[in-house]
Amino acid sequence: MDRVIFGALAGLIVLTAVPYGTFDPWWKAAFVCAVFGICIVAIIEIAISGSGFVGPRSILLPMVALSAFAFLQTINFNSGGAGPWRAISADPYQTRFFAIQILALTACLALLYRYAATKDRMRVLIHVVIGIAVASALFGIVRQATQHQPFGFVLPMLKRNEGYGQFINKNHFAYLMEMAFGLGLGLALSRGVRRDRLMIYIGLLFPIWIALVLSNSRGGILAMLAQIVLCAFLLVRRQTSRLIVIVLLIAGILAGTIWVGGDRLASNLESASTDFAGDTTRDGASRNEIWRATLKMFAAHPIAGVGFGGYWIAITAYHDASGALTPQEAHNEYLEVLSSGGLIGFGILVWFAVMVVRRVHVNLITFDAVRFGAVVGITGVVVHSLVDFGLHL
Repeated sequence: MDRVIFGALAGLIVLTAVPYGTFDPWWKAAFVCAVFGICIVAIIEIAISGSGFVGPRSILLPMVALSAFAFLQTINFNSGGAGPWRAISADPYQTRFFAIQILALTACLALLYRYAATKDRMRVLIHVVIGIAVASALFGIVRQATQHQPFGFVLPMLKRNEGYGQFINKNHFAYLMEMAFGLGLGLALSRGVRRDRLMIYIGLLFPIWIALVLSNSRGGILAMLAQIVLCAFLLVRRQTSRLIVIVLLIAGILAGTIWVGGDRLASNLESASTDFAGDTTRDGASRNEIWRATLKMFAAHPIAGVGFGGYWIAITAYHDASGALTPQEAHNEYLEVLSSGGLIGFGILVWFAVMVVRRVHVNLITFDAVRFGAVVGITGVVVHSLVDFGLHL
C-alpha cells in the first residue's frame, strides 16, 4: 500500500500538468477528488502500520488555517434564511471551492512528506518534475514551430500564437519551467549529480531554458535571473574558488537568453514600461492600474477581504475603465491575498512564509543538494508571483 500511494501521488503530479495545467474547473475538481481518494487509502495504511507521521506541523498548519478562514468567508449571515446570500465573500461558491482546493493541496503535501521521505523516492519525485518540464518544453517548441491551424494542437483549446506548451497562458507555462529549471540547476551546480550523469542533467535543462525564453514571459525571464543570482550568491559564499565558473555561467545564460529570445523578447521587454507606468489606458488593462484598483478594494475591506475566489466580481466596483476588460486576477499573488483575505488572510500568508524561511535556513546549513535545488526552484515562483498569478493553477 505504501508503494501504491507513492505511485499514485507521482502519477497525479503528471496528470495535473497535462490538460492545460489544470486550467478547467472540472479538472481541478478531479484533482481534489483524486487527492482525497488517496487520503482514504493512506488512512487505512497508517492504521495498519501504526505510524502517523504526516510532515511538519509548522508548514501544514498555516495551510489548514487558510482553508478554514476561506470557509468562514462563505458563511451566510442572513439569519432570516430568505433573500440573498450575505457573506464576507463576493462569490461564496468560488470561495468554498478555493477552500477545498487548498485543503487538497495541504493533504497532498502531507502525503508527500510521509511517502516520499526516502532518498530513492525523492530521486523519483525529482525525475518526475524534471521529466514533466522537459516533455512540456519539447511540446511547446514543436507547437510553436508547426501549429498553423487557428485552434487545436493535440488539445482542442490551444490557439495559435497564444499561450505556450499545453498552457492557455504563457506565464503559467513559465512557472512550470522555472520550478524544474531551478531544481535541475541547483542539483548540477551543487554537485548533487554523479559526475558521469552531469551532462545528462545539463542536456535536460537546455530545452527547459529554451522553452522558457521562447515563451516570451517577462515574469519568467525575471524569475530565471533571480534563480541564477541566488545560485551564485549561495555557492560563492561556500566555495569562492568557483567564482569564475559561476560568472561565466551567468554571462553565458544572459547572452543566450538575449540571442534565443531575439526581437520578440526585446519588444516584449520594451512594452513593460507601458504596463507598469502610471498612465491610464481606456480599458485599464495595465498592471499598474489593476494594482491600484486592488489596493482600493483592500482599503474598502481591510479586515477579512472580499473572499478568496471573489476577486473577479468584487473588483468591478473599483476598476475605473471602459468595461471592455475586467481583470479576473490581481496579477500579483501577494496583492490578491491582501485584497481577498484582508489583514487576516495576509497574516496567514506571512505566518506560512516565516515557517518556510526558517525551515529553509535550517536545511541549507547542511547544504544538501536536493534541498538547495528545491529552494532555487521555489525562489523562481516567489519572484514571478510579484507580477503574475500562476499559483491559481
